[in-house]
Amino acid sequence: MEMLGKFISSVREKTPLVHHITNYVTVNDCANITLCIGASPVMAHAEEEVEEMVSMAGALVLNIGTLDSQQITRMFLAGKAAGKLGLPIILDPVGAGATSFRTKTAQRMIQELPISVLKGNAGEIGTLAGIQAEVRGVDSGGMSGDPVEITRILAERLGSTVVMSGVIDVVSDGNCIMQCENGHPFMGRLSGTGCMAASIIGACAAVFSDYLRSSAAGITAFGIAGERAAADAAGPGSFKYRLFDHMATVTGDDVNQYGRVRVL
Repeated sequence: MEMLGKFISSVREKTPLVHHITNYVTVNDCANITLCIGASPVMAHAEEEVEEMVSMAGALVLNIGTLDSQQITRMFLAGKAAGKLGLPIILDPVGAGATSFRTKTAQRMIQELPISVLKGNAGEIGTLAGIQAEVRGVDSGGMSGDPVEITRILAERLGSTVVMSGVIDVVSDGNCIMQCENGHPFMGRLSGTGCMAASIIGACAAVFSDYLRSSAAGITAFGIAGERAAADAAGPGSFKYRLFDHMATVTGDDVNQYGRVRVL
């Protein structure tokens, strides 16, 4: 396994500001998990300030989970400002494939904004790759085809890093493919863990422009925290609070020692 711990250590040392325009269901969870990995979150969405806030940040996270037309306008303002500054943009296309509104918005974003990392579940990534996929509300219902190859092909097409979350997370920049195997089933029984993963990736991308490995490092650290949280959790509720506790204590050395990452 590649030594990915340096990405986590650097986040804790540099405390980058991560600007989110995200959904109102999980906004607090995203802010807290960003703090737990050692970064600083800001959840600014007003049209009057998003461009100014981006200029202070190290990364921009866009999440379309509770999408509306005003939010789309704000996301494009922030995204274009981030592009001009060369800041990484992480897009979480929540629910792409569920409705034409979400799908077309996500497609427009990857066409018009310089997305650095596209992170979604199998249904969302499959939809954006043009593969038959099923999305139930904002949950993945599966996808036809090989997840590894679909992730690689979409990353190559977009010229971005693509992360397909699942039991095994697949990360590719179109050339290299990494499989991240840490995690626990409890992570799939809570709303917001996918959104939190995007925040963690944003924190790592803010300090390293190697978006393939910074994404893999963030996903791996989050998976290790999930495994540790599940070890003494009675169920999803207690797991959630322990997830924050353990995310706050995962170190770069932990990622190097306990991370299960395969380079294909």
